[in-house]
Amino acid sequence: MIRIEGLTKSYGNALALRGVSFQVPRGQVVGFLGPNGAGKSTTMKILSGFVTPTSGTAHINGIDVVEDSVVSRRLIGYLPENNPLYEEMMVLDYLEFAADVRGVPRIRRKERIRSAVERCGLGSVLGKDIQQLSKGYRQRVGIAQAILHEPDLLILDEPTSGLDPNQIVEIRNLIRDLGREKTVLLSTHILSEVQSTCSRVLIISDGRVVADDSPEQLSTAQGGTVTVVLASRSGAALEPGQVRTVLEAVPGVTRVEPGEAEGSGTLGFRLRYGQEDIRRALFEASVRHDLCLLEVKRQHVSLEETFRKLTGGEAANPETAPRAA
Repeated sequence: MIRIEGLTKSYGNALALRGVSFQVPRGQVVGFLGPNGAGKSTTMKILSGFVTPTSGTAHINGIDVVEDSVVSRRLIGYLPENNPLYEEMMVLDYLEFAADVRGVPRIRRKERIRSAVERCGLGSVLGKDIQQLSKGYRQRVGIAQAILHEPDLLILDEPTSGLDPNQIVEIRNLIRDLGREKTVLLSTHILSEVQSTCSRVLIISDGRVVADDSPEQLSTAQGGTVTVVLASRSGAALEPGQVRTVLEAVPGVTRVEPGEAEGSGTLGFRLRYGQEDIRRALFEASVRHDLCLLEVKRQHVSLEETFRKLTGGEAANPETAPRAA
């Protein structure tokens, strides 16, 4: 559905995109992440036809967005971050106007509006002016106008920005529902939203794609910690230095730190590891050295920490906001 190759964009001397390339197949919900100024909005503006690239190509369903801009725009439903709406219009009047602008055939217009209203939960506010609506309902109106013409691709820029927790859940569920039928490119700073709605994550930093994987793989690829509590199988007292030496020799372990024990005769440690799951090797080492594993708990680096590491923030720390496995 989306094919971008070698995309660059300059604003004077400032280079916003530096050779961005990626593809998105039909029917995928993709989280498009990056810090402010990374190039997310520029990429989405190029896809939606608002901005032309300096070099490179962008295609939507095989159609070049520069050479066939009008045709490619018909395939897109776009919700910009600021969600521009005509606030003095009633919701129904605005949707009829949007359907007209989108070229929805008059014979199908009533049915398309009914479908969008039903999917976005706008039935109770159709007769209200948009300026009377809460932020959550305004976002719903913005999404409704984006799907009126039944586009193949939805581009949503910060769709839950400024919403309260209940509204976020409502919009998140709506996006998840739309993702069952359409390709969705979702830009957001709320990483929990990405984990719950997206099957794939693209992270852009300084105009380049720095990561492309599932949320789960991005977290596990950065390693984490395994906390263990051990005792002697024979009941003999454990010597901390000797046990530490055994743990440091386990393949994949990068660091061993003291941890909490469970009582007399037990020792606790926290093992840092990289990409390799160390639990099998840990069990085998324990058996060889007559140790009993009373507790083993693995914690991945969170998606937030992975994002910070890949975009130039603080290095990933598996003890910050961990996710137990």
